[in-house]
Amino acid sequence: MVAANSNFDNLLTTTLANYRSTLTDNVFTARPLTYKLMEGGRIRMLNGGTKIVEPLIYGQNSTVGSYSGYETLSLTPQEGISAAEFEWKQYAASIAISGIEEAKNNGEQEIINLLEAKIMQAEESMRESFNQMFFADGTGNSNKDWNGLGNLVESGNTVGGINSSTYSWWASKEENTSAALTLAQMSSLYNSVSVGNDHPDLLLTTQTLFEKYEALLQPQLRYTDTKTADAGFQNLLFKAAPVMYDVHCTAGVFYMLNSKYLTLVGHSGKWFSQTSFISPEDVDARYALIMCYGNLTVRNRAKQGKLTAKTA
Repeated sequence: MVAANSNFDNLLTTTLANYRSTLTDNVFTARPLTYKLMEGGRIRMLNGGTKIVEPLIYGQNSTVGSYSGYETLSLTPQEGISAAEFEWKQYAASIAISGIEEAKNNGEQEIINLLEAKIMQAEESMRESFNQMFFADGTGNSNKDWNGLGNLVESGNTVGGINSSTYSWWASKEENTSAALTLAQMSSLYNSVSVGNDHPDLLLTTQTLFEKYEALLQPQLRYTDTKTADAGFQNLLFKAAPVMYDVHCTAGVFYMLNSKYLTLVGHSGKWFSQTSFISPEDVDARYALIMCYGNLTVRNRAKQGKLTAKTA
């Protein structure tokens, strides 16, 4: 096939490459959870490794203590440090432009406009797909989906190769009684996953439970987080944490998350990277892929919690 524009391949690839940063931001700052994960550029980029490893501290150093003069100090080797291992997961979207589309959009500006429309279409689809995965349990698409809160914030399961039924320090807090949502339930869970000034900084739930929480508040107590509101997200505050709702949150669930211990990990060589546009011999079209390698990980499950089976 003869290209309608001799610079078509270079133009398409360059335009897509120039849009890469914008695409990343638009995908990961458009939903409350991913916005929080990206806040302050907290995404962690790695350049390789057979697995994603998260070091864990689960016990104190027992040699710490006061002493006097020549008193013998303890040199006992310490345990209490382990690691969780997470698999690399892959993710991709394709962009296709047919020969007739190329012919109709022959001018340089027309080609750029067409490609931008295609990218915007892929962008919105990627937003929805990532967000849906991040609320699920990672078992979707025959376990090829990335990790989500349905796995990371759960009781009695294995995450990162560590069984929380065996090691209680690796268990998330869950209150699972079927009942109407109350402020007392929320306070109890919030306190259970807080230590000193280390407490949840993001509360996520469904629209139904968000509206229930709003109804429980006195009008004069309906404060919002200005920074979160400025980012375009409707929110209320519970203690110091913004409360938001998401369409993909599981019905009846109210998450209390400490995002400091949740990490969106990406591969530096495969993070919204694009292939060149290619044209198969038997198809009158050109195709490119946008690819991501990474996963969602957790370093402290005891600081994450959720209320389950709650109603309005």
